[in-house]
Amino acid sequence: MSAAFGQLLDITLVFSTALVFGAVGGLLSERAGVIALALEGYMTGGAFLAAASAYALERLGFGPASAYGALFLSMFAGALLALVHAAATVTYRADHVVSGVVVNFFAAGLSLFLVKLFFAGAGQTPTLREGMLSRVAIPGLADLPVVGSALFRQYPTTYLAALAVGGAYGLLYHTPLGLRLRAVGEHPEAAETLGVRVRRLRYGAVVASGAIAALGGATVALTTTGNFSHATIAGQGFIALAAMIFGRWHPFGAAAAALFFGMATGLKNVVQLSPWARAIPTEVIYMLPYALTLLVLAGLAFRSTPPAALGRTDEAR
Repeated sequence: MSAAFGQLLDITLVFSTALVFGAVGGLLSERAGVIALALEGYMTGGAFLAAASAYALERLGFGPASAYGALFLSMFAGALLALVHAAATVTYRADHVVSGVVVNFFAAGLSLFLVKLFFAGAGQTPTLREGMLSRVAIPGLADLPVVGSALFRQYPTTYLAALAVGGAYGLLYHTPLGLRLRAVGEHPEAAETLGVRVRRLRYGAVVASGAIAALGGATVALTTTGNFSHATIAGQGFIALAAMIFGRWHPFGAAAAALFFGMATGLKNVVQLSPWARAIPTEVIYMLPYALTLLVLAGLAFRSTPPAALGRTDEAR
């Protein structure tokens, strides 16, 4: 029983890490008043650039260091896509939802086009060998019974995601910049009268959102799949958005919700390996995380109160 619990905990952390990055990135954008519907696109762009650059660095002889270089480069893909979203919504006051949908389609189409362009018409990037991230054990803690191996023998991105959550909390609630960011998302006109540069702050928040969310896509490519294809992200950006809403736009709440949805994905894997999995249609097993997301949002999201200026296009510039 303890072994099964440890296995489920390990799978939960592995699959929730990408969602944590996406949720943290999304809340930075939405706290500034810009709807983060483009998270799927940011994660897709990050996954593509991570897989492609890791393969290129691997071919150049960088070995295991390829993964860390690719992880860093992936942030540029998310930041560039976020810059498009910021320009459309902040400068040109386009509808936030429409802009987010366009970025998602653009990222998916462009990434697949580049895959076929650079990899001789293949439907996915080559599978990585040395360019994958390896687990890192924390001495002493990794040897604890039951939970030690699951909690403290994880991929570097899992530890980085935990730092991202703590960093986002510290930024939003313990720094003047965080106070200004929240003010811009709640009442931009009042913030502007106090000298806050609303448009500049929103640009920064959205671009940072894209860079952080792209780390989520890179995590998937460099830890679980080992390559990039059209199914690498497969809706995880929308689940991260749901986790952010379920967590009420708070870093710790969003992280807890991401862990919950990660557990749903972990349960999918556990069910697949169980002896009675043949009695359950494969489609039902694969839809488990998404069905759970819809049930949670239908039951609890109506109690959440978003930032007051979220999605508005009529505020001060």
